[in-house]
Amino acid sequence: MTRPDILIAGGDTRQLYCAARLADEYSVGILGFDDDYIPEELSLPATDTDCEGCCRCAVLPVPALDDMGNISAPCFSGTVRAKTVEKLLAPDGIVLAGKVDARLKAAFPRHEVCDYLLREELSLKNAVPTAEGAIQLALEELPVTLSGLPVLIVGLGRIGTALAGILKGFGANVTAAVYDPRGAAKAKLHGIASVPTRRMSGNYGLVFNTVPKLIFDREMLSRFDRKTLFIDLASKPGGIDMDAAAELGLRTVWALGLPGKTAPVTAGEIVAETAATILAERSGTDE
Repeated sequence: MTRPDILIAGGDTRQLYCAARLADEYSVGILGFDDDYIPEELSLPATDTDCEGCCRCAVLPVPALDDMGNISAPCFSGTVRAKTVEKLLAPDGIVLAGKVDARLKAAFPRHEVCDYLLREELSLKNAVPTAEGAIQLALEELPVTLSGLPVLIVGLGRIGTALAGILKGFGANVTAAVYDPRGAAKAKLHGIASVPTRRMSGNYGLVFNTVPKLIFDREMLSRFDRKTLFIDLASKPGGIDMDAAAELGLRTVWALGLPGKTAPVTAGEIVAETAATILAERSGTDE
């Protein structure tokens, strides 16, 4: 058992690779993982839960809490309570987590809680593994090649832009659905066609949605061919009316948390790099 400077508590395997990356610079311990889930190539010590007030930082997963209010720990047969993590934190310790909400802040009332998903550098780095995971999913689901396939991307943010670049490399016929002239100009800059979102329709073989609000209601879905595959990459509440899509006979996949599923090493290292940056900023502020 170890007395860590940084505690990695709960989560899936990306948290383990986050711990391994941080261990290059800090004393790191893990909590909330059964041995069977820890890859052999990683040497990560379990944390001494009697080590009160020893941790400078706790890195929690996305989402941080389960439905019972405990730390989400899908790789653990036991329970990791928020109070256990709080006890391990130093009085000025910080909690880093993804999708921070009021429940999580209430669980750590005496500590600063920072949402690493709101960091621009993490969002930019996450765009590529998310896009690659989406392409992998599409290749598994489609009965045809991407080469020559008409593909629609809704939203040209970080993920949409990364998708466009990768799909062009496959030889897909890419169109972006945009809201305004600025979006159309951005599509042109990236060498792809564009269409106003309100006018979407057509015989696309594949549609990616990246916008986290309802875009594809029943009326919009009815404009598309029944052979179209819809992949929703948006966080909750998503952008597709899944019930309406099912009733219309459309194929849909809501692909949440792709980096952690398809590229856990990269996803974990991205969180680690962001956590290290946050800690370095705090140290600079404190000096």
